[in-house]
Amino acid sequence: MIEAADLAFSSRTFLRLVESVGLTGSWGWTFATDEQIWSPGLYRLLGLEPGSVAPSYALLHDLVHPEDRPVLETARQIRQGGTPGHHVARIVRPDGTERVLSLRGEQFVAPDGRPRGAAGTLLDVTESDRLAVVRRAEARRRRALFESTGTWFTAQSFEPAERVRFRPSPELVELTGRPREDLSEDIARAMVTSERRHWHATFGPLIAAGRPFVVTPSIVLAGGGERRLRARYVPVQHPGRAHEWLIVNAPAEAEPGLPPDAVPGALRRGLEQAVAGCHLRAARALIGWSMTDLAKASGISFSTVRRLEENAETAFDRSRHAAVSALRQAGIRFALLDDGSVAVGRA
Repeated sequence: MIEAADLAFSSRTFLRLVESVGLTGSWGWTFATDEQIWSPGLYRLLGLEPGSVAPSYALLHDLVHPEDRPVLETARQIRQGGTPGHHVARIVRPDGTERVLSLRGEQFVAPDGRPRGAAGTLLDVTESDRLAVVRRAEARRRRALFESTGTWFTAQSFEPAERVRFRPSPELVELTGRPREDLSEDIARAMVTSERRHWHATFGPLIAAGRPFVVTPSIVLAGGGERRLRARYVPVQHPGRAHEWLIVNAPAEAEPGLPPDAVPGALRRGLEQAVAGCHLRAARALIGWSMTDLAKASGISFSTVRRLEENAETAFDRSRHAAVSALRQAGIRFALLDDGSVAVGRA
Protein backbone atom coordinates (compact mmCIF):
# COMPACT_ATOMS: atom_id res chain seq x y z
CA MET A 1 0.00 0.00 0.00
CA ILE A 2 1.36 3.43 -0.96
CA GLU A 3 1.35 5.98 1.84
CA ALA A 4 0.52 9.62 1.15
CA ALA A 5 3.94 10.60 2.47
CA ASP A 6 5.55 8.59 -0.33
CA LEU A 7 3.90 10.88 -2.88
CA ALA A 8 4.90 14.15 -1.22
CA PHE A 9 7.28 16.43 -3.05
CA SER A 10 8.41 20.00 -2.63
CA SER A 11 6.97 23.04 -4.35
CA ARG A 12 10.34 23.43 -6.08
CA THR A 13 9.99 19.93 -7.53
CA PHE A 14 6.48 20.76 -8.65
CA LEU A 15 7.75 23.95 -10.31
CA ARG A 16 10.40 21.97 -12.21
CA LEU A 17 7.73 19.53 -13.34
CA VAL A 18 5.49 22.30 -14.65
CA GLU A 19 8.32 24.21 -16.32
CA SER A 20 9.75 21.09 -17.98
CA VAL A 21 7.08 21.51 -20.67
CA GLY A 22 8.90 24.69 -21.71
CA LEU A 23 5.87 26.98 -21.79
CA THR A 24 5.98 28.77 -18.45
CA GLY A 25 8.30 30.68 -16.12
CA SER A 26 8.13 32.87 -13.02
CA TRP A 27 9.89 35.78 -11.34
CA GLY A 28 10.05 37.31 -7.86
CA TRP A 29 11.32 40.58 -6.40
CA THR A 30 11.91 41.37 -2.70
CA PHE A 31 12.05 45.16 -2.35
CA ALA A 32 13.83 45.38 1.03
CA THR A 33 16.91 43.55 -0.24
CA ASP A 34 16.37 44.24 -3.96
CA GLU A 35 16.80 40.51 -4.50
CA GLN A 36 15.27 39.26 -7.73
CA ILE A 37 14.89 35.68 -8.89
CA TRP A 38 13.97 34.04 -12.16
CA SER A 39 12.99 30.43 -12.52
CA PRO A 40 14.92 28.32 -15.06
CA GLY A 41 11.77 28.20 -17.15
CA LEU A 42 11.68 31.99 -17.43
CA TYR A 43 15.25 32.06 -18.70
CA ARG A 44 14.32 29.53 -21.38
CA LEU A 45 11.16 31.44 -22.34
CA LEU A 46 13.29 34.53 -22.89
CA GLY A 47 15.82 32.60 -24.99
CA LEU A 48 18.53 32.71 -22.32
CA GLU A 49 20.59 30.06 -20.61
CA PRO A 50 19.57 29.71 -16.93
CA GLY A 51 21.90 31.85 -14.80
CA SER A 52 23.52 33.55 -17.81
CA VAL A 53 22.33 37.00 -16.71
CA ALA A 54 21.31 38.48 -13.38
CA PRO A 55 17.52 38.40 -12.86
CA SER A 56 16.06 41.85 -13.40
CA TYR A 57 12.54 43.06 -13.99
CA ALA A 58 14.05 45.95 -15.95
CA LEU A 59 15.70 43.44 -18.31
CA LEU A 60 12.43 41.57 -18.66
CA HIS A 61 10.73 44.85 -19.54
CA ASP A 62 13.43 45.65 -22.11
CA LEU A 63 12.93 42.29 -23.85
CA VAL A 64 9.29 43.14 -24.53
CA HIS A 65 8.62 44.26 -28.10
CA PRO A 66 8.83 48.09 -28.31
CA GLU A 67 5.24 48.31 -29.55
CA ASP A 68 3.99 46.35 -26.52
CA ARG A 69 6.06 47.96 -23.76
CA PRO A 70 3.61 50.81 -23.05
CA VAL A 71 1.03 48.33 -21.69
CA LEU A 72 3.50 46.75 -19.26
CA GLU A 73 4.31 48.25 -15.84
CA THR A 74 7.84 49.63 -15.55
CA ALA A 75 10.30 48.61 -12.84
CA ARG A 76 9.73 51.97 -11.13
CA GLN A 77 5.95 51.47 -11.08
CA ILE A 78 6.33 47.98 -9.64
CA ARG A 79 8.79 49.17 -6.97
CA GLN A 80 6.47 52.00 -5.93
CA GLY A 81 3.60 49.62 -5.33
CA GLY A 82 2.01 49.28 -8.72
CA THR A 83 0.28 45.92 -9.08
CA PRO A 84 1.47 43.92 -12.09
CA GLY A 85 -1.53 43.45 -14.33
CA HIS A 86 -2.56 40.76 -16.80
CA HIS A 87 -1.10 41.45 -20.21
CA VAL A 88 -0.38 39.64 -23.47
CA ALA A 89 2.79 40.92 -25.08
CA ARG A 90 5.49 39.90 -27.51
CA ILE A 91 9.04 39.42 -26.35
CA VAL A 92 12.06 39.55 -28.63
CA ARG A 93 14.70 36.98 -27.78
CA PRO A 94 18.41 37.74 -28.18
CA ASP A 95 18.46 35.67 -31.40
CA GLY A 96 15.73 37.88 -32.87
CA THR A 97 12.85 35.40 -32.64
CA GLU A 98 9.55 36.51 -31.16
CA ARG A 99 7.23 34.75 -28.72
CA VAL A 100 3.83 35.82 -27.44
CA LEU A 101 3.57 35.63 -23.65
CA SER A 102 0.72 36.00 -21.19
CA LEU A 103 1.97 37.84 -18.09
CA ARG A 104 0.27 37.89 -14.69
CA GLY A 105 1.58 39.38 -11.47
CA GLU A 106 0.79 40.02 -7.83
CA GLN A 107 1.93 42.59 -5.28
CA PHE A 108 2.75 41.74 -1.65
CA VAL A 109 2.32 44.38 1.10
CA ALA A 110 3.31 44.72 4.75
CA PRO A 111 0.67 45.09 7.51
CA ASP A 112 1.09 48.86 7.30
CA GLY A 113 0.31 48.78 3.58
CA ARG A 114 3.82 49.37 2.31
CA PRO A 115 4.84 47.27 -0.73
CA ARG A 116 7.13 44.39 0.24
CA GLY A 117 7.60 42.68 -3.09
CA ALA A 118 6.08 41.39 -6.28
CA ALA A 119 5.99 38.17 -8.26
CA GLY A 120 4.64 37.02 -11.56
CA THR A 121 4.24 34.18 -14.00
CA LEU A 122 4.62 34.08 -17.77
CA LEU A 123 2.96 31.61 -20.11
CA ASP A 124 3.92 31.07 -23.75
CA VAL A 125 0.74 31.48 -25.81
CA THR A 126 2.46 31.88 -29.18
CA GLU A 127 0.75 28.95 -30.88
CA SER A 128 -2.72 29.81 -29.61
CA ASP A 129 -2.16 33.42 -30.65
CA ARG A 130 -1.14 32.32 -34.14
CA LEU A 131 -4.16 30.04 -34.32
CA ALA A 132 -6.40 32.94 -33.36
CA VAL A 133 -4.86 35.06 -36.12
CA VAL A 134 -5.44 32.28 -38.66
CA ARG A 135 -9.03 31.85 -37.51
CA ARG A 136 -9.73 35.57 -37.80
CA ALA A 137 -8.26 35.60 -41.31
CA GLU A 138 -10.35 32.57 -42.26
CA ALA A 139 -13.48 34.22 -40.88
CA ARG A 140 -12.79 37.35 -42.95
CA ARG A 141 -12.19 35.25 -46.06
CA ARG A 142 -15.43 33.33 -45.60
CA ARG A 143 -17.34 36.52 -44.94
CA ALA A 144 -16.01 38.03 -48.16
CA LEU A 145 -17.05 34.89 -50.06
CA PHE A 146 -20.55 35.06 -48.59
CA GLU A 147 -20.98 38.75 -49.36
CA SER A 148 -19.69 38.44 -52.94
CA THR A 149 -21.27 35.14 -54.02
CA GLY A 150 -23.84 34.19 -51.38
CA THR A 151 -21.86 31.01 -50.68
CA TRP A 152 -21.03 29.72 -47.22
CA PHE A 153 -19.80 26.56 -45.51
CA THR A 154 -21.02 24.88 -42.38
CA ALA A 155 -20.37 21.65 -40.49
CA GLN A 156 -22.94 19.48 -38.74
CA SER A 157 -23.04 16.22 -36.80
CA PHE A 158 -26.33 14.35 -36.95
CA GLU A 159 -26.68 11.71 -34.23
CA PRO A 160 -28.94 9.87 -34.15
CA ALA A 161 -30.15 10.24 -37.72
CA GLU A 162 -33.77 9.72 -36.64
CA ARG A 163 -33.76 13.06 -34.79
CA VAL A 164 -31.91 15.46 -37.01
CA ARG A 165 -31.11 18.77 -35.34
CA PHE A 166 -29.13 21.58 -36.93
CA ARG A 167 -26.78 24.15 -35.51
CA PRO A 168 -27.95 27.10 -37.61
CA SER A 169 -25.13 28.99 -39.26
CA PRO A 170 -24.85 32.77 -38.76
CA GLU A 171 -25.36 33.20 -42.51
CA LEU A 172 -28.69 31.36 -42.50
CA VAL A 173 -29.87 33.34 -39.48
CA GLU A 174 -28.89 36.55 -41.26
CA LEU A 175 -30.63 35.59 -44.52
CA THR A 176 -33.89 34.49 -42.92
CA GLY A 177 -34.04 36.80 -39.91
CA ARG A 178 -35.34 33.92 -37.80
CA PRO A 179 -34.13 33.33 -34.22
CA ARG A 180 -31.33 30.79 -33.92
CA GLU A 181 -33.34 28.75 -31.41
CA ASP A 182 -36.25 28.57 -33.85
CA LEU A 183 -34.08 27.16 -36.63
CA SER A 184 -32.29 24.80 -34.27
CA GLU A 185 -35.61 23.22 -33.32
CA ASP A 186 -36.63 22.77 -36.97
CA ILE A 187 -34.43 23.95 -39.82
CA ALA A 188 -37.39 23.57 -42.20
CA ARG A 189 -38.85 26.75 -40.70
CA ALA A 190 -36.39 28.63 -42.89
CA MET A 191 -38.05 27.15 -45.98
CA VAL A 192 -41.18 28.05 -47.87
CA THR A 193 -44.19 26.31 -46.34
CA SER A 194 -44.88 24.12 -49.38
CA GLU A 195 -41.47 22.38 -49.13
CA ARG A 196 -41.37 21.60 -45.42
CA ARG A 197 -43.26 18.30 -45.52
CA HIS A 198 -41.04 16.97 -48.32
CA TRP A 199 -37.94 17.99 -46.36
CA HIS A 200 -39.10 16.20 -43.22
CA ALA A 201 -39.84 13.05 -45.22
CA THR A 202 -36.60 12.84 -47.19
CA PHE A 203 -33.79 14.43 -45.21
CA GLY A 204 -33.46 11.80 -42.46
CA PRO A 205 -33.07 8.89 -44.92
CA LEU A 206 -30.47 10.83 -46.89
CA ILE A 207 -28.40 11.35 -43.75
CA ALA A 208 -28.84 7.73 -42.72
CA ALA A 209 -27.50 6.57 -46.10
CA GLY A 210 -24.19 8.27 -45.31
CA ARG A 211 -23.42 9.28 -48.91
CA PRO A 212 -22.97 12.73 -50.49
CA PHE A 213 -26.16 14.34 -51.74
CA VAL A 214 -27.52 17.65 -52.99
CA VAL A 215 -30.77 19.39 -52.03
CA THR A 216 -32.26 22.60 -53.44
CA PRO A 217 -34.57 24.13 -50.82
CA SER A 218 -36.21 27.54 -51.16
CA ILE A 219 -35.82 29.77 -48.10
CA VAL A 220 -37.87 32.78 -47.07
CA LEU A 221 -35.69 35.90 -46.88
CA ALA A 222 -35.85 38.32 -43.98
CA GLY A 223 -36.56 41.28 -46.24
CA GLY A 224 -39.28 39.48 -48.17
CA GLY A 225 -39.09 37.18 -51.16
CA GLU A 226 -37.52 33.77 -51.59
CA ARG A 227 -34.17 32.33 -52.60
CA ARG A 228 -33.52 28.83 -53.88
CA LEU A 229 -30.31 27.33 -52.57
CA ARG A 230 -28.18 24.44 -53.73
CA ALA A 231 -26.78 22.70 -50.65
CA ARG A 232 -24.16 19.99 -51.10
CA TYR A 233 -23.84 17.61 -48.14
CA VAL A 234 -20.59 15.66 -47.89
CA PRO A 235 -19.87 13.15 -45.09
CA VAL A 236 -16.35 13.08 -43.68
CA GLN A 237 -15.52 9.79 -42.02
CA HIS A 238 -13.53 9.87 -38.79
CA PRO A 239 -12.29 6.51 -37.47
CA GLY A 240 -13.86 5.67 -34.13
CA ARG A 241 -16.44 8.45 -34.07
CA ALA A 242 -19.50 9.74 -35.84
CA HIS A 243 -19.42 11.19 -39.32
CA GLU A 244 -19.22 14.92 -39.69
CA TRP A 245 -21.18 16.48 -42.51
CA LEU A 246 -19.70 19.43 -44.35
CA ILE A 247 -22.18 21.53 -46.29
CA VAL A 248 -21.67 24.02 -49.11
CA ASN A 249 -24.61 26.38 -49.47
CA ALA A 250 -24.95 28.65 -52.51
CA PRO A 251 -27.66 30.30 -54.60
CA ALA A 252 -29.06 27.69 -56.98
CA GLU A 253 -28.36 29.88 -60.01
CA ALA A 254 -24.68 30.29 -59.10
CA GLU A 255 -21.92 28.47 -60.91
CA PRO A 256 -21.56 25.00 -59.33
CA GLY A 257 -17.78 25.27 -59.05
CA LEU A 258 -15.79 27.11 -56.39
CA PRO A 259 -12.31 28.59 -56.49
CA PRO A 260 -9.89 25.85 -55.30
CA ASP A 261 -8.63 28.01 -52.43
CA ALA A 262 -12.20 28.60 -51.22
CA VAL A 263 -12.88 24.92 -50.51
CA PRO A 264 -12.00 23.90 -46.92
CA GLY A 265 -9.54 21.02 -46.68
CA ALA A 266 -12.00 18.88 -44.71
CA LEU A 267 -14.64 19.34 -47.41
CA ARG A 268 -12.19 18.31 -50.11
CA ARG A 269 -11.29 15.20 -48.11
CA GLY A 270 -14.96 14.35 -47.72
CA LEU A 271 -15.57 14.67 -51.44
CA GLU A 272 -12.55 12.50 -52.16
CA GLN A 273 -13.91 9.78 -49.89
CA ALA A 274 -16.80 9.52 -52.37
CA VAL A 275 -14.42 8.83 -55.27
CA ALA A 276 -14.68 5.12 -56.08
CA GLY A 277 -12.66 2.76 -58.23
CA CYS A 278 -14.75 3.43 -61.33
CA HIS A 279 -14.00 7.14 -61.03
CA LEU A 280 -10.26 6.50 -60.79
CA ARG A 281 -10.35 4.26 -63.87
CA ALA A 282 -12.35 6.86 -65.81
CA ALA A 283 -9.91 9.58 -64.78
CA ARG A 284 -6.93 7.52 -65.92
CA ALA A 285 -8.61 6.86 -69.26
CA LEU A 286 -9.18 10.58 -69.85
CA ILE A 287 -5.48 11.37 -69.58
CA GLY A 288 -4.12 8.09 -70.92
CA TRP A 289 -2.53 6.91 -67.69
CA SER A 290 -1.87 3.31 -66.75
CA MET A 291 -2.12 2.06 -63.19
CA THR A 292 1.67 2.25 -63.07
CA ASP A 293 1.56 5.91 -64.12
CA LEU A 294 -0.92 6.70 -61.33
CA ALA A 295 1.19 4.86 -58.77
CA LYS A 296 4.30 6.80 -59.79
CA ALA A 297 2.56 10.19 -59.82
CA SER A 298 0.85 9.70 -56.45
CA GLY A 299 3.73 8.04 -54.61
CA ILE A 300 1.75 4.92 -53.71
CA SER A 301 2.37 1.34 -54.75
CA PHE A 302 0.89 -0.40 -57.79
CA SER A 303 -0.90 -2.87 -55.51
CA THR A 304 -2.47 0.03 -53.59
CA VAL A 305 -3.77 1.55 -56.83
CA ARG A 306 -5.26 -1.83 -57.73
CA ARG A 307 -6.97 -2.11 -54.33
CA LEU A 308 -8.38 1.40 -54.72
CA GLU A 309 -9.79 0.61 -58.14
CA GLU A 310 -11.26 -2.64 -56.83
CA ASN A 311 -12.86 -0.75 -53.90
CA ALA A 312 -11.04 -3.05 -51.49
CA GLU A 313 -11.78 -2.41 -47.81
CA THR A 314 -8.05 -2.56 -47.05
CA ALA A 315 -7.39 0.61 -49.08
CA PHE A 316 -6.62 3.58 -46.83
CA ASP A 317 -8.20 6.99 -47.26
CA ARG A 318 -4.78 8.66 -47.31
CA SER A 319 -3.88 6.55 -50.36
CA ARG A 320 -7.12 7.60 -52.05
CA HIS A 321 -6.35 11.24 -51.31
CA ALA A 322 -2.86 10.84 -52.79
CA ALA A 323 -4.27 9.28 -55.97
CA VAL A 324 -6.98 11.92 -56.36
CA SER A 325 -4.47 14.71 -55.75
CA ALA A 326 -2.18 13.37 -58.48
CA LEU A 327 -5.09 13.16 -60.92
CA ARG A 328 -6.17 16.71 -60.08
CA GLN A 329 -2.67 17.97 -60.79
CA ALA A 330 -2.85 16.19 -64.14
CA GLY A 331 -6.00 18.14 -65.06
CA ILE A 332 -8.78 15.87 -63.81
CA ARG A 333 -11.81 17.40 -62.12
CA PHE A 334 -14.15 15.54 -59.78
CA ALA A 335 -17.56 17.14 -59.21
CA LEU A 336 -20.57 16.26 -57.07
CA LEU A 337 -23.75 16.36 -59.16
CA ASP A 338 -27.20 17.31 -57.93
CA ASP A 339 -28.25 13.64 -57.78
CA GLY A 340 -25.34 12.89 -55.43
CA SER A 341 -23.22 11.06 -58.00
CA VAL A 342 -19.61 11.95 -58.79
CA ALA A 343 -18.74 13.17 -62.27
CA VAL A 344 -15.25 12.93 -63.74
CA GLY A 345 -14.02 15.44 -66.31
CA ARG A 346 -10.95 17.08 -67.68
CA ALA A 347 -10.28 20.72 -66.91
